[in-house]
Amino acid sequence: MKIWYVLLPVPFSHSLVPKKHLGVGLSALVRNWLLQANPFRDTLFRSRDLIISWLTDLYDKFITGSGYAFKLLTVAFIMIGFMANAQTNTQETAIRDILESMAENLPEDYDMTELVDVLEKYRKHPINLNRTSVEELNTLVFLSPLQIGNFFTHLKENGPLADVLELQSIAGFDIKTIQMLLPFVTLTNITEYQQLSFRNLVHAGENDLMMRFAQTLQKQKGYTDLPGNRYLGSPERFQMRYRYQYSSILSAAITLDKDAGEKFTGKPFDFYSGNIALFKLGKLKKLVVGDYTQQFGQGLTLWSGFSFGKGPDVTSVAKKDLGLRPYNSTNEYSFFRGAAATINLFKNVDITPFISFRNLDASQKLDAEGNLVQSTINQTGLHRTPTEIKNKGVLAQRVFGTTIQYTKNELVVGAIAYHTNYKNRFITQTAAYDRYSFTGKSLTNLGLFYNYTYKNMYLYGEGAKGLGGGFAYINGVLISLSSSVSAALTYRNYAKDYHSFFNQGVSESSEAVNEKGLYAGLNVNPNKHWAFSFYGDLFRFPWLKYRVDEPSKGYEVLAQAIYTPSKTFKILVRFKSENKQQNTDLDVPVNFLDPVKREGYRTEANWQLNKNWHFQNRIEVSQYKKGSANREFGYLIYQDIDYSPMFAKLTGNVRFAYFNTPSYNSRIYAYEDDVLYSFAFGMYNGRGFRTYLNLKYNVVKKLNVWIRYGLFVYKDVETVGTYLDEIKGNKKSEVKIQVRYQF
Repeated sequence: MKIWYVLLPVPFSHSLVPKKHLGVGLSALVRNWLLQANPFRDTLFRSRDLIISWLTDLYDKFITGSGYAFKLLTVAFIMIGFMANAQTNTQETAIRDILESMAENLPEDYDMTELVDVLEKYRKHPINLNRTSVEELNTLVFLSPLQIGNFFTHLKENGPLADVLELQSIAGFDIKTIQMLLPFVTLTNITEYQQLSFRNLVHAGENDLMMRFAQTLQKQKGYTDLPGNRYLGSPERFQMRYRYQYSSILSAAITLDKDAGEKFTGKPFDFYSGNIALFKLGKLKKLVVGDYTQQFGQGLTLWSGFSFGKGPDVTSVAKKDLGLRPYNSTNEYSFFRGAAATINLFKNVDITPFISFRNLDASQKLDAEGNLVQSTINQTGLHRTPTEIKNKGVLAQRVFGTTIQYTKNELVVGAIAYHTNYKNRFITQTAAYDRYSFTGKSLTNLGLFYNYTYKNMYLYGEGAKGLGGGFAYINGVLISLSSSVSAALTYRNYAKDYHSFFNQGVSESSEAVNEKGLYAGLNVNPNKHWAFSFYGDLFRFPWLKYRVDEPSKGYEVLAQAIYTPSKTFKILVRFKSENKQQNTDLDVPVNFLDPVKREGYRTEANWQLNKNWHFQNRIEVSQYKKGSANREFGYLIYQDIDYSPMFAKLTGNVRFAYFNTPSYNSRIYAYEDDVLYSFAFGMYNGRGFRTYLNLKYNVVKKLNVWIRYGLFVYKDVETVGTYLDEIKGNKKSEVKIQVRYQF
């Protein structure tokens, strides 16, 4: 624990407010503020009334009307309770902070299970920094490739670390990075269980069982007796997952999932996923049977599962490939199903052969010859309506291939080759922008990738081609200009007819195709109190896009400053601007392109009153303008309160927010705390109030329960949502319950 005090900034008594006056000052400020009439005070009082109404809402719409899923969860909870004993408190603050910082780089609906699994694993079994590998450190998402390269250069030149404090002497390892790293690393030689035996598997293995129930409390239009399309199942969402881990050499997992609107009869779950994985068995480095992901190079040729994009940390533009990994998420599209292995052929050469058989969702029709064809693959994994059920699993997919990789010192070079075959043929869609989309039944993909660390530079890149289509490539460099300044420069060029079904390269669009771009970024950390980030990204789209009937261009810039005067106080200020082109909204014979400008301004403060209470305040303003239309302004104001005393059985956090955006175009996204293994990224659109409450209760040793209740109250609306998700009234609320038992 002494290390923390050496590494962290000055204590709270050295902050802007003297400690001895803090309580008196805050009390007077709060008292005067509450006595004065102001919109913030009114928001707080309205939120108080909302909290009081929660209990009635929960009782009337949830407890008394609970269905089969809730009863099953309750029974399971009671049964597990008899199996557990003694008290404990699992500290997840570090993981939650990392999730929030990483959330900026992800789509709002991304499942972060993979990331949480990794962090939970290393929290329990820390990485030995003196015996680790590049691949192992790559799994820690907050470390950049340049930092990892500098770390191994330091070990090579100076030998094993004698103390974790040595990290401060390595280029690129600032105070913030070391703070995030400490919970997941050690220098202790922890002996692994390397002998597989039935006794060790039973007594030394770790088991993790989790069940989650969630439901929107208001009745949505899709659950009424509508003619045609409607939701055929029940409104609850239910998930069950089991994980087994034996040291670092064996794991097994199974995940069961039912989405809202899917049937809960016959097969109780709509989605099933599982795998068994072996590691570190001589020449066999990895073996996965079941569901798995593959992440190689920069994501152009072969990448499935978890992926980052552009974000405030400019080094995230360089992907860290993790190779073969077991798949443990609930995303029903982005994975392989079959078997794969990573085998060490020679001293520096690894090969990863794989094969996958899956049935995918697709909308199909008959062509002129009476054959089934399709134009796209449905990736949502939702099977609620008659149409969605009809399209479920109708497209057989077979994939097989291999990756070979050479690694020596600071150099990595790899080659990828695989073939994808489909049961039915893809046809060209009628829209002009889809002229160069993939057609046919099979596709062969080839790729070459590299990365090389030379002194203070990390060079990386990948070239990829789908046979019969165009070429795509990306090259970049991360440079440590000094101990406090690092830079990133990346150029990408993706042909309009480049085809790959497993493509997650860095791009402005949803997939890396039909795009050229130049990205430049800078991280500056002049001292332990200040951190600055800047990036600019220029991009062009040589061919047409959805709602863009001409070649187009644009740019994106971001500037961010973080000031941390003490370990209990932090201020963040951010500006982001995105400029693109889109078809005009005017009624004209021939579409022309109008400039579309989106801007965001954010000010955020994080501070601790004491060890138990943590607060976060944010004000965010959005701006949207298209062509000659009037400019839109939206804003979001929220207050987060977190109560997490050490060793307490009950912890929790709450948010009170007010938002006002003229339309969907000026919407604002904000990360929201949720139950463990669940990821929330709230969309604030329209005008109204948002509040949620998360509670975690440590029932007995190894048994934890989470409860979450969230509520939107919109102003001046008669319905919430659209189409089948429409709700009569101005409220939308959701309840979520999760139980976790570790044994």
